[in-house]
Amino acid sequence: MGLSSRSAVAIHALTFLARWEDRSMTSAEIAESLAGNAVLVRRILGGLRDAGLVVATEGRGGGWTLARSPREITLYDAYAAVEGGPVLSRHAHPPSEACEVGRHMQALVDAEFQGAERAMEERLGRTTIAQLVQQVLAVEQAR
Repeated sequence: MGLSSRSAVAIHALTFLARWEDRSMTSAEIAESLAGNAVLVRRILGGLRDAGLVVATEGRGGGWTLARSPREITLYDAYAAVEGGPVLSRHAHPPSEACEVGRHMQALVDAEFQGAERAMEERLGRTTIAQLVQQVLAVEQAR
């Protein structure tokens, strides 16, 4: 399927919620930070909720909060919650068995792509939402 902007929106939303962890935030407030659409934000938050990363509270004073500590949520958690399938596209249909390249290419490329996807998972798994909040604060302070 490949990456879409959903991962970036999810990571942004989680970081925003972690920055103001002591209160609920509305999807409109999150969308304002993204300079985006609240409907899109609600869809992304729904995926994060289904993955157990955020919770929604109804009614006055309600909104979205983190379901876990920002130290326990990695960028890979956010990615996995909103993206489906492999990052790198595979052959749309099997290549020709009559060709020596075609016979082997699907398996060879698949092995390379799986390795790249494991590397991405490992890299995103090393960074937490808490670390992003600290980076945001450091950059903001340096302004």
